[in-house]
Order: sequence, then structure tokens, then C-alpha cells
Amino acid sequence: MISKSHFVLAVPDLQQSAAFYRDVLGFEIHEMGDPSWRFFASGGCTIMAGECRDAMPVADTGYHSYFAYLVVDDVDAFYARVNAAGAEITKPLSDEPWQMREFGLRTIDGHRIMVGQEIG
Repeated sequence: MISKSHFVLAVPDLQQSAAFYRDVLGFEIHEMGDPSWRFFASGGCTIMAGECRDAMPVADTGYHSYFAYLVVDDVDAFYARVNAAGAEITKPLSDEPWQMREFGLRTIDGHRIMVGQEIG
């Protein structure tokens, strides 16, 4: 059984990424003792972000740029917050036949995330 999930992402600008995860998605930002790494944390989700200025742009990975499906308590409120902050919405908020109310977004680095809430 998996008790937690952590994601490791390469980002081109760590400060810009930290600001997006904090200001748009509501994550807490934690220093790691290494200036090229940060933890972004929210509930049971931790993202370990490392600055890789010369890495291939995420957009070049096409459909492989998805890295997470985050399940939240109130997807409508989360959507309103993200939308008001100007995040790029890649899939509009909708109820799906798999009993999830969900939407998609793209981070400032180009990574895509789905966010949903169980319905029914």
C-alpha cells in the first residue's frame, strides 16, 4: 500500500515555479538546504522541484506533460481560485461519467495537472 505520493519535477526557474505553486495552487514552499531545490506541499501531496534551466521544455513532451491527478475536497472552490489567479485551464470544469467533477490546468512550467472531486 502506498502511504503518500511525492512528485519530482525539473523546472526552468525555481523562483517562478515556487510563486505559481504558492500563489495560484495554494501550496506551502519549503527550503531543502540546497538552493536549486524546493518542496511544494499541500495536504498529502509533496512536489520536489529542482531547477534545471537547460532541460528539455515540458511542452516538447506533448501528452506526457501530465504528472498528477489531485483529488480535492471542493473542486469548485479550487477551480475558482485557480481561474481567478489567471492559470491556464486546459480542460473546463465538468462532471464525468467516472464519477469525478474535474478540470485540467497547465503550470507556469508547462506541466499539466488534473484536479477533481468525487461526485455521487
